[in-house]
Amino acid sequence: MNSPAKPENPLLSLFVNILLPVMILNKGGQYLTPTQTLIVALCLPLVYGLQDYVRRGHKNYVSLIGILNILLTGSLALMSLTGVWFAVKEASLPAVLGLLVFGSAFTRKPAARMMFCNPQVLKMDVIESRLQEREKSPEFNQLLKKTTLWLSASFFLSAIANFVLAYSIFKTIDTTLDADAQLRVLNEQLAQMTWMGYVVIALPLMIFSGVLIFAFLKRVSKMVDLPIDHLLNS
Repeated sequence: MNSPAKPENPLLSLFVNILLPVMILNKGGQYLTPTQTLIVALCLPLVYGLQDYVRRGHKNYVSLIGILNILLTGSLALMSLTGVWFAVKEASLPAVLGLLVFGSAFTRKPAARMMFCNPQVLKMDVIESRLQEREKSPEFNQLLKKTTLWLSASFFLSAIANFVLAYSIFKTIDTTLDADAQLRVLNEQLAQMTWMGYVVIALPLMIFSGVLIFAFLKRVSKMVDLPIDHLLNS
């Protein structure tokens, strides 16, 4: 029987998906052509996401979304599309995710249930049993719906923030420059968007998600009359 894969190292993920591509996009031109620099920088998170999927043996939707984002970025760059196209691309993925999450709030499987009610993290058997005993199941379902709607709002805010930031970064490139020079400028813009997108958008959203998870657990704790640490699997 194969032993379960080790949890993802967040520092390694940050280095491979953010820091290393930024360094390559900024400095790779000293050793590679602009096209080679772009391909290498995009392949790093792509390979990382694929190996994560293969090694863990299950779908990592965050990685799959990241891979789709990389493929779209590479396609736009290699087609020499710039400016507003990248702003639209940066906004489209969180907007689509927001719509999917919003729609799930009105189904039997809201996104909050899939994201927060993981039996490997929470003692869902204990929680569900206590909810039934205290006749709190309808209230719990309403909490899941409300939490899902908040999640969708965070994605919509991310879409708006991504568009504004990308629109300010991806300026129209001077067409009088030769192809290599234009791609070099685009690589610099991509590098700026990569690190600024993380600091200005991704980091605040991570904090928001953490607060949302804590608020969710606090409400569940009151419903089942158990402290939060009794709801978590050790």
